[in-house]
Amino acid sequence: MDRIFLDNAATTPLDPEVLTAMTEVMAATYGNPSSIHAEGRKARSLIEAARKTVANALNCSIGEIFFTSGGTEANNMALKNAVRDLGVTRIVSSPLEHHCVLHSLDAIAATGAARIEMVAIDEKGHVDLNDLRRRVEETDEKTLVSLMHSNNEIGNLLPLQEVADLCAEYDVLFHCDTVQTMGYFPIDLDRTRVGFLSGSAHKFYGPKGVGFVYINSENIVKPYLDGGAQERNMRGGTENIYGIVGLAKALEKAVAEREAWASHLTDIKRYMMERLRATYPEVNFNGDPERSHYKVLSVSFPESPKGDLLLMNLDLAGISASGGSACSSGIDVGSHVVGHLHPDSKRHTIRFSFGHHNTREQVDYVVERLGGML
Repeated sequence: MDRIFLDNAATTPLDPEVLTAMTEVMAATYGNPSSIHAEGRKARSLIEAARKTVANALNCSIGEIFFTSGGTEANNMALKNAVRDLGVTRIVSSPLEHHCVLHSLDAIAATGAARIEMVAIDEKGHVDLNDLRRRVEETDEKTLVSLMHSNNEIGNLLPLQEVADLCAEYDVLFHCDTVQTMGYFPIDLDRTRVGFLSGSAHKFYGPKGVGFVYINSENIVKPYLDGGAQERNMRGGTENIYGIVGLAKALEKAVAEREAWASHLTDIKRYMMERLRATYPEVNFNGDPERSHYKVLSVSFPESPKGDLLLMNLDLAGISASGGSACSSGIDVGSHVVGHLHPDSKRHTIRFSFGHHNTREQVDYVVERLGGML
């Protein structure tokens, strides 16, 4: 059997139609989008068409979409600009956020410009909404809530509309890292009030190195990268034209095929859970697999002498997955998410994350091969 790729939360293979769209731009559109001649205008038109595609997918204004190098830059831009330009002096987040958010919060805290608070997390890894409400209603201090839509390690889903409504009720800003859910779940920014939102193309079968940030038009912030008037004066530097075109094509396809993807991936995930439970009764699942992204399954295996080599042995068997146990080892760098939920656990965690190219037959093969590795 060919290699089986079950690490789609880390990245996804480039869609062939996206590749075609990008290579056409690489070959024929070489003008600088900031130039006023015909070649420059052609390049500019492609970027603006891509911006319209993203805005249409999110039901927002084209003036609220800014292209970036990916989700990490988008999240940095939202958090740091909110503090620098919008007077935010208090940020409420979660200890389970992606490191690009947590490290940005550390950097902000180190400057003394804003203080950071962490909302309580329940035993399954969900944000405690009662604690969140208490934190946003207890002060008049300019506050930003930063919570991800789906956890990249365990898949848990945030009730996005409920949190957005809560933030609106108390007039606090809301930043949502939607890198894992963009293209997979519908997001209507006309209905769901969000101050900042991030996306990254390579999570939905687009190219690496390109993403975007949504900034609500009510939030007037200064450039994140100085040096030019690109991205409506918000991000200096010549645009990654073919990456932006690839992002738009990939998002357009993801929106069109979303229901089919959801049905297929939900089936694959449930099938793998059933097969694992039937074959290895001592297996557990981290987080809340019933209220989580249909593409992510974090599996906890009992402690064993072979456990530290589990990820490597899967790779040798032609299976690509991701590690993430509570404690790090020479092979598995560890997961701050699993470590927070199960701080003293000696069990071994593997994150399997699915794509529309995965099949039940591949799941059968993986479950069978695991037998000799545990």
